[in-house]
Amino acid sequence: MSETVETQQARARSRERAGTPGRAFAYPEPDRIRSESSLGVLWEHSRLQCGRLLLRWARDPATMIQALIYPALTLVMFRIVLGDSITAATGYSSIFGTVPMIVLVGAMFGSVVSAVGLRTERDSGLLSRFHTLPVHRSAGLVGRLMAEMVRVFVTSLVIFAAGMALGFRFTQGLGPTLLILVVPLIFGLGFAMMVTALATLPGRTPLVETVSILCTLLMFFNSGFVPVMAYPSWLQPVVANQPMSCAIDTMRALAMGGPVAEPFLKTVAWSVGMVAVFVVPAVVGYRRSAEQN
Repeated sequence: MSETVETQQARARSRERAGTPGRAFAYPEPDRIRSESSLGVLWEHSRLQCGRLLLRWARDPATMIQALIYPALTLVMFRIVLGDSITAATGYSSIFGTVPMIVLVGAMFGSVVSAVGLRTERDSGLLSRFHTLPVHRSAGLVGRLMAEMVRVFVTSLVIFAAGMALGFRFTQGLGPTLLILVVPLIFGLGFAMMVTALATLPGRTPLVETVSILCTLLMFFNSGFVPVMAYPSWLQPVVANQPMSCAIDTMRALAMGGPVAEPFLKTVAWSVGMVAVFVVPAVVGYRRSAEQN
């Protein structure tokens, strides 16, 4: 069958493109064109950035130690040193407070390591190179937060598994068991937003030292470390209402029973508050870091 005029013209255009100097072959015409600012592009590019970060963290020994090994060893240490004393003072196993506390500690220290990596990418110019590509401008920050949520979830699973080997149990059914895995994600989102904003500050701000001090204070002054009643009376309201204590009380109630609504709402309020306060500094700082080189 003889070729039509349109087919001959299409082949001629293809040969012309293939013969253009500097081009080894002709690329096919795109079948769809989407704006760089569309939601579909944001999801696709954020997913790619998330995968890149997860792969990098999985290959980084420091990240794996801080996110998995350090929390697990801390859990064992607390169980050996303070477990029996807290159990005798409260009347219930200390593991129901220690495991939720260590889950949150793993989320916090993992975010600190991630923030150090973000600063390294800024100083090396990697963020600037990403900024010159035809990608959604929010994909870098959104993808980083997505990766943080995946990391917190995996860390939580590992710590809960280690806790079950030491006596931790889910006694309230499937619904509370699933919800207990959501609480660290809520807490981790707010904390990750704060640390990301701090990591994008200009200059050589002592990020690790500052955030590590905050994490240490929160770790030793919460309702999972020792009961609130063990603290001085003037300090008890602060300890009972700080963000870690609210999340710990929620997870403990979901695991062994007790009031859930009040500590859960406080946890959500803390997380939403941190996101509201630090989202603009994080966005502005991330953009400034990407544009500085």
